[in-house]
Amino acid sequence: MNDSAKPLSPDDLGDRISEVFALIGALYRRGLRKLEQGEEVEGVSVGVRSVLVLLHRYGPMTVPQMGRVMTLTRQFVQRMVNDAAARGWVEATPNPSHQRSSLIRITDDGRAVITAILAREHALNRQVGGDLTEDELRACVRVLKQMLKTFDHVDMD
Repeated sequence: MNDSAKPLSPDDLGDRISEVFALIGALYRRGLRKLEQGEEVEGVSVGVRSVLVLLHRYGPMTVPQMGRVMTLTRQFVQRMVNDAAARGWVEATPNPSHQRSSLIRITDDGRAVITAILAREHALNRQVGGDLTEDELRACVRVLKQMLKTFDHVDMD
């Protein structure tokens, strides 16, 4: 095993993880700006987009469930759901498991909007260069998930 394949010391790990966070921050900010540029096309804010993606991928959910999955406050998610509902992209339906917390489901119009957004984003993501391999992306996802675990205890409400 060469030195680059050995686990890092805590101090070295801390330095390298700081570099990763810096890159993630830059990537997030630039990606957010790109998404906001698309907002002019579809008229969908980044927050509403997040709600639509979640409902599109996983089906109906309550606002608290969405907040937990997205690690956002229920209040923020509720505002995004209200915005999406005002546009006819989501609707509240009775929740057989909980009378006070409706299930939010995506409408056909909402599905059409998010499908168009995801197709545009997929076309952009296809432009990522670097001849990346499956192993590299798998390692990247593993590292990011490990970093995310560091903050599992952070309460979003």
